[in-house]
This record gives sequence, C-alpha cells and structure tokens, in this order.
Amino acid sequence: MIKDYQYMHRAWELAQKGVGKVNPNPLVGAVIVKKEKIIGEGYHEFYGGPHAEVNAFRSALESVSGATMYVTLEPCSHYGKTPPCAEAIVKNKIAKVVIGRLDPNPLVAGKGVQILEENGIEVDYCYMCEELTYQNRVFLKYIQKKIPYVVMKTAMTLDGKIASRTGDSRWVSNEKSRARVHELRNELAGIILGVNTVIADDPLLTTRLKTGHGRNPIRIVVDSTARIPLDSKILNSADLADTILVVTDKADSEKIKEVEDLGNKVLVVESLKGRVDLSKLMSKLGEQGIDGILLEGGASLNFSALEAGIVDEVISFIAPKFIGGAEAKTPVGGEGFELMKDAIELENIKVDRFGEDLMLVGKIKKGSE
Repeated sequence: MIKDYQYMHRAWELAQKGVGKVNPNPLVGAVIVKKEKIIGEGYHEFYGGPHAEVNAFRSALESVSGATMYVTLEPCSHYGKTPPCAEAIVKNKIAKVVIGRLDPNPLVAGKGVQILEENGIEVDYCYMCEELTYQNRVFLKYIQKKIPYVVMKTAMTLDGKIASRTGDSRWVSNEKSRARVHELRNELAGIILGVNTVIADDPLLTTRLKTGHGRNPIRIVVDSTARIPLDSKILNSADLADTILVVTDKADSEKIKEVEDLGNKVLVVESLKGRVDLSKLMSKLGEQGIDGILLEGGASLNFSALEAGIVDEVISFIAPKFIGGAEAKTPVGGEGFELMKDAIELENIKVDRFGEDLMLVGKIKKGSE
C-alpha cells in the first residue's frame, strides 16, 4: 500500500509538469513499475501531444510486459488527437493498471477500464483520489458542465483592506505571494477583471515566472458600457496576449469598433440589473474553450461574481499589516448581503505561508452561493 502511494505520488508529480500547457485537456502522469522498480515514466506534455501512458512506454528502460502501470487518470478509450491509451496498454502487455481516479469525460467514463478488464488486465484505482481531483479540478468541471472553473484571488491586509483610502495598493502582499499569483495566471486559461480596475491601475496582466517561461492568460475585461480607455495597456498589447472586452447592448458601437481595430475581441452579453450577466458570460467563454479563469476583481465585480454563483474557489493572501481607513476598499464590495445567514461560506480550507503572508484556499460551500 505504501509503495502504491509512492508510485502514484510520482505520477502526480509528473502530471504537474503539464500545468499551463495542456488545457483544456487534463493533467496526467504515468509510471511503469516492474519488480518494484520504476522502468518508465511520462506525462501529458502539451495539448495535442502524446498522452502520459505513451510517453511512459517510450521512456521504458526494458520490456514492459507483465509490469504495473500507475496513471493519475483513467486511460482514454477513444480516438481524438491521439489513439486510445487503453489500447496501447493492452498492446504492450501491461499486467495491472492502478488508476488514480476515473475520467468523467463522456467519451471515456469507465470505457477505458472496460477495455482493460475485457483484455484480462487487473485494474485497481482511487489512490490519492482527493489530491488528484484537486489537481484536475479545472478539467473536471469543464468537461462535465462546459463552463470555466473560476478562482477568485484577493490580497488584503490583516484589517481587510486591498488599498489605502487614497487608492494606493502597491504592495499589499509580499514578493513571494505575488510570484504565486503569476503561477496561477500560468495555470488558468483566462483572467477576468472589471473596467474600474483597468481605469484605476492600467494593468498589463501578463505572466512573469522565475523560470522566464509562462503562458499569458486571455485577458477578459467586464465593461458593460465600454468605458475602457483606448490607450490602456491591456488594449494595446495584442502581441502579448488576447484581450476580450465584455459589454452589453448599451455599449457604443463606434467604441466597440475602435477596440476591435486595436486587435482585440468584443463579446456582447445579455445584461442583468443593468450589468453583464456573469452566468451567461461563463457559458459564452466555455463555448470558446476557456476552461479556467482567475478572477482578479475589483471589489464590485467580486461581489457580483459571488452573488451570481460562478465562483468555485477562493485564494486569499493576507498580509500581516494594518492600514485602517473607513473608506479604504475591501476585497468584496457591491451591495453586500443584508443578513449574516446569507453569507458565502468556504469549506475544505487550507492555509499556507509565503514569507510572512498567509494564503488561505477554500472551495465555495455548496448551497451557499
């Protein structure tokens, strides 16, 4: 049992190497073991490329016949951009497959296991199921609901402020926390912010990793009436990343054309209470293949997103400092809920440290959105 966990953990580590490279496909790692020795390993390295199982076979140091394969996700059973991995496992005469968790993709969903068992291969599964579910939480939601997994990120002082009363916000969190945010930008396909944040901060929202390599997310600006300044960085950097301006039918058509002429896309979404209907927006983004989103606010948009029930996870960086000020902004603004019983709650809480900052991670409690 301990060995099983160790081999599956190694497969999990390999799968992590595909972060930011395989969307909207899942992260998958595979390890081949023979006589308690790892003789091959691989992972899904890039979208459209060979799957983890195939890469593991290619790296094998000796014959894999009779060996055990540990794979983080059920082997695929259909022809897509690559042939079925379940068939490759049968062809290579693997004796046993240990699967981290089943794949809910309707094209797979138990069919991979069926192929293996029908060919006399022993199947065992659900080692590290909780960790592997979290690893592929973006894929798992998107493949089943066709809408993005949304992570709301906030950074605040110990007294809950995201900026001083004058609007100064550089920097609330420390350098290590900010580096983690850039990792999140690399992990998720899109990043959403409100037009007020663009007007106030004029951010570029690209990804800067210590390694120097990273994927710039698609930048999505929610701007019901197209108030965004035409000279903003986010509209004038199409060479770095795509930008989608999300408006309602209240937006000026001439302004829309000017935004598009700068190399950006404009998405018109139905309105709700005079603003972009965020639920409808998620459906439209899902249709465009955007499987995961980092929500970077500001405060008004954060509340609207929570109220609309589109947020799946919250990551909050808390800096050990006080700034005070009754007028200083907080991470979540808007009208707020009138009663404490209506508050949005988190569950499965995890806490980590980045230097002196705390990072709290939690899933939105079902039934509280």
